[in-house]
Amino acid sequence: MLYEGVLRKMRTTIGPPVQYYLVFDNDFMHLNQALNKRLKLQFIKYQCLNCGRERPIYRQGFDKQCFYETPLAGEWIMKPELSTAHLDKEDRDLEYEKKMQLQPHIVYLANSSNVKVGVTRKAQVPTRWIDQGAHEAIVIAEVPNRYLAGITEVALKAHVSDKTSWQKMLKNALEDVDLVAWREQLRPFIPDEAAEYFLESDGETQLEFPVLQYPEKVKSMNLEKNPSYEGVLKGIKGQYLLFEDQTVFNVRGHEGYYVGIDIK
Repeated sequence: MLYEGVLRKMRTTIGPPVQYYLVFDNDFMHLNQALNKRLKLQFIKYQCLNCGRERPIYRQGFDKQCFYETPLAGEWIMKPELSTAHLDKEDRDLEYEKKMQLQPHIVYLANSSNVKVGVTRKAQVPTRWIDQGAHEAIVIAEVPNRYLAGITEVALKAHVSDKTSWQKMLKNALEDVDLVAWREQLRPFIPDEAAEYFLESDGETQLEFPVLQYPEKVKSMNLEKNPSYEGVLKGIKGQYLLFEDQTVFNVRGHEGYYVGIDIK
């Protein structure tokens, strides 16, 4: 195998186009350089991202025990409104939760398949938008902690989606919209506690992805069911590899899978 290691979400740097890297313990792979080349992926074993043990992956790259114990998988991560570090209340590890929750967070609108509202740490801009495959995004508010971002997102998702259609995103079924206008429409629905953090000066961010050919029909690949796959890489968008035969591979969905990758 040319490359071998445990999968983690692809690292990115802003382009144009976005540059993608698979980073392993002792090596890395610049995926943009593999476009139009034949890749062979081979599933070798599991390796939990938390404990490193060879146990079946349950969710988010963790085995079942670690998923329910590690602070890296606390419920507040998927549901920011459940954050409690600002109250000095622990979920799993207060020191870690304070570090992650008590820092500037962004509430944003992104357009990948449709307009959606989302939350991320300020330090994760524009990485979060890249990971979602958004071709444009805009900041609504910058708040001082995760809880305020979470309650703002909850309030706004009554008026705009908080989900992305990953199939439409991968087919590049783009719908250009005026995100500045969307932001103004949503402004009255921001909770009072977060209203002072509204940002009307930020403009749209445009993103370009390294894709030579988009799939017309999406065939999702699962290494657990099919432990070996070979195909010509035609693009990278979000956290997906797009292949010539319409197969798409969700790298983030396979975190914790130890694989071998050959480039031909």
